[in-house]
Amino acid sequence: MTGSDTRWLDADQQLNWRAFIVGSTLLMDTLDRELRQAHGVSMAEYEILVRLSESPDRTLRMAQIAESMQHSRSRVTHTVSRMEKAGLIRREAAEDDKRGVDAVMTAEGWELLQQAAHTHVTGVRAHFVDVADAADYAAMGRVMNAVSDQLLAENPEFDDIREH
Repeated sequence: MTGSDTRWLDADQQLNWRAFIVGSTLLMDTLDRELRQAHGVSMAEYEILVRLSESPDRTLRMAQIAESMQHSRSRVTHTVSRMEKAGLIRREAAEDDKRGVDAVMTAEGWELLQQAAHTHVTGVRAHFVDVADAADYAAMGRVMNAVSDQLLAENPEFDDIREH
């Protein structure tokens, strides 16, 4: 595609796009900082605990965690290693396939998640939900669902995200 084929953003679209980039970066950094300060866990660690809490027996294959978070397996392995050292997760051979590895939330991980969830939801509400009126918030949800639907349809490698 050449420059003459590009459908450039108009001034309003450019301002809104940049507002999205800056706002989403600041929001995620703030939520991460709040979790680290209050509970000593990162946003990525919190998301792993959430995914485990929503799974049967609070157990997921390591590969499923990586796919659902769109992180590399090595990145998830590194994060889970930190969490295992902290006593939040344990790893064990998968029952159905001994080559696979399951991550299992421990009682300590469950307790931490219950505490951190309050901090996280309070932050999401204060920094995001309550900042917009209900119509704008609903419109944002529709836009992001449309974006997700299109990208999932165009990229079969995202199939595992559909399940989460």
